[in-house]
Amino acid sequence: MPPAIKSALRVSYLSASLPCRTSPVFLPFLYPQQRSASILSAISDNAGAYHKKIRRGRGPSSGKGKTSGRGHGGQKQHGKVPRDFTGGQTPDHIVHGTRGFNNVFSLEMRPLNLERVQSWVNQGRLNPSRPITIRELAKSRCVSQVKDGVKLLAKGSETLTSPLHIVASRASASAIAAVEAAGGSVTTRYYTSKSIRNIIKGRTDPIHSLQSQITIPGQQQEGDRRKEYPFRLPDPASRKDIEYYRDPAHRGYLNYQLEEGHGPSLFFKTPGTGKFVAKAVKKRTASAVENRIW
Repeated sequence: MPPAIKSALRVSYLSASLPCRTSPVFLPFLYPQQRSASILSAISDNAGAYHKKIRRGRGPSSGKGKTSGRGHGGQKQHGKVPRDFTGGQTPDHIVHGTRGFNNVFSLEMRPLNLERVQSWVNQGRLNPSRPITIRELAKSRCVSQVKDGVKLLAKGSETLTSPLHIVASRASASAIAAVEAAGGSVTTRYYTSKSIRNIIKGRTDPIHSLQSQITIPGQQQEGDRRKEYPFRLPDPASRKDIEYYRDPAHRGYLNYQLEEGHGPSLFFKTPGTGKFVAKAVKKRTASAVENRIW
């Protein structure tokens, strides 16, 4: 490769041929840039970006010849071995059996402690004058990867100083007592995994549904806000969920459906509310006694 032209000679030659009124701004575009061949030959990847492939079975000098690093004989050299393989005898899961089971009805609730909520309020990431729902918690990154709902817990309740109005899926009794002692309120309502995704994306109202009658201080009163969203927030359909959100002890949003003195259960009746009908007992007549053979 021919050597590069010295920059000093090039600049002096071009400056003599060009008029003096040429602006120095255009000089980089007028002079072609040339680099030495040594720069191109020194280009390489970053350390660790490229790993040379190990060529196995290519002679003893490579260090991976003959047995290719697998050793002499045995099943680990011939093929892969399952993790629970015990040499061909009866497997352990048949000899000893399996323990436990997979509960398909269990819910994966994301825990939320009161100390974390108060920390987010102190940082200005949550507005205590507005209701705190799953949407606010997800947008502020107070909780993440919410699958089936959020459960409010009372860890760090002594640090709670702000009156908060929280809407969550579940709440412990101690967390409810701590929030209400600070002047706030807790409301538990039903969510599904799909409705939670729509709430985070702004497609569903995070509070109201067809059966809800929730009134929270600080909430915007703009008529029926459910018409602003393309998807409706569902209500519970199973007996277990209905009984949970009908219970006033859980601060469920369906507790208005309970009559005075009744419990949240849909199966067991409240003592004293059912009607007792006495069965009529037939009296034996004298003719029936006389007609007996024995």
